Amino acid sequence: MYTTLKNYLESLTHEFHLIDSNRKEQLSLLKDHIAQYVAAQDPLHLLYVCTHNSRRSHMGQVWSAIAASYYGVKGISTHSAGTEVTAFNPNAIKALRDAGCMIQSDGATHNPKYSVYFSDSEPPLICFSKTYEHESIPKEHLCAVMTCTEADGNCPMIPGTTLRVSTPYRDPKEFDGTPQQEASYAGRCRQIALECMFVFSSILPQS
Repeated sequence: MYTTLKNYLESLTHEFHLIDSNRKEQLSLLKDHIAQYVAAQDPLHLLYVCTHNSRRSHMGQVWSAIAASYYGVKGISTHSAGTEVTAFNPNAIKALRDAGCMIQSDGATHNPKYSVYFSDSEPPLICFSKTYEHESIPKEHLCAVMTCTEADGNCPMIPGTTLRVSTPYRDPKEFDGTPQQEASYAGRCRQIALECMFVFSSILPQS
């Protein structure tokens, strides 16, 4: 794992106490569900869902994969989707890059695909905006994590879902074009990273 990214994650391991107790209850539902699949050595696909699949859901996909790798949790694949198609937002991409990810675009002018690298020893995550009906989304052993209240309210039952958890995040888009833009994205990126790290931190027995 890249040094800057590893240091970022290490600092997060000392901040779990900052997560609200009510929030931890929802995150623990997700943690326990993942732990059941890991204990049974069954594959599980985490799907992070937000309306436009442009910011928070991508961050969820990326950080859950990174957290699983950091804690050595196997058998988990991560995905993101929305109820509408837009594009992976450049401000969200910058926040992930600033945290230590390496991100490359395929150069497409409309809804480009991005390869998100967090280690030289693991394949990149392929991130682009899509709906939950897209062919790349698994249709079984799927756990849906709703990252915005709008998607949670408008999104019907997703096929193959074994658990649906609501962990909405405030949209950093609210601060686009303002002096608070960069700080807003960095803060949301860190919050999602922190909560993903919390989820994966106690799935495996600690040595």
